[in-house]
Amino acid sequence: MSPQQTDSNGSNGSDLAPETRWMLAVRDHRDKVAFANLFDHFAPRLKGFIIRSGSAGAQAEEIVQDVMLTVWHKAEQFDPHRAQVSAWIYQIARNRQIDLHRKLGRPVPEELKEEPGLEPDASQIIAVQQETQQLKDALGRLAPNQRDMIEKAYLGELSHQDISTATGLPLGTIKSRIRLGLERLRHDLKGMR
Repeated sequence: MSPQQTDSNGSNGSDLAPETRWMLAVRDHRDKVAFANLFDHFAPRLKGFIIRSGSAGAQAEEIVQDVMLTVWHKAEQFDPHRAQVSAWIYQIARNRQIDLHRKLGRPVPEELKEEPGLEPDASQIIAVQQETQQLKDALGRLAPNQRDMIEKAYLGELSHQDISTATGLPLGTIKSRIRLGLERLRHDLKGMR
């Protein structure tokens, strides 16, 4: 969207968060690049949210795929005046989890039960976004070899042995880089919580 263009809400987009601009581009133009940006941004966050809500890793990945597919197919239902992109997507994820628990005959975990009329807490969403940015900044300050190992181990979910096989580096070197990188991250993020 060029600065002169406006979205269907009359905004030129410059005052919107990147996630909102991406979502509007998906909604209004079926923009695949914008969807890829949304996916890259939300998929790891959703996976963490889903795992913390009691689903296993493989099941969480399936739910994330299903949620993001729903985001693509139901993009026209997104209204930035009613909810932030993150709240809208997390609501879809929450509903998928509840449906899955009911389908499998399991009780719905307390953290997934919704109280009627309860709106998503925008301050919590903003706090998570700020913490995410602080983590990105702290990762960016790491030595490239430490950052690479941490990303492979934690974001790529590779074992130390898998990283060793992929990079050809000795296992001790990988463990050392991860340990030093995590110590640096802990120091940089000490005041976050």
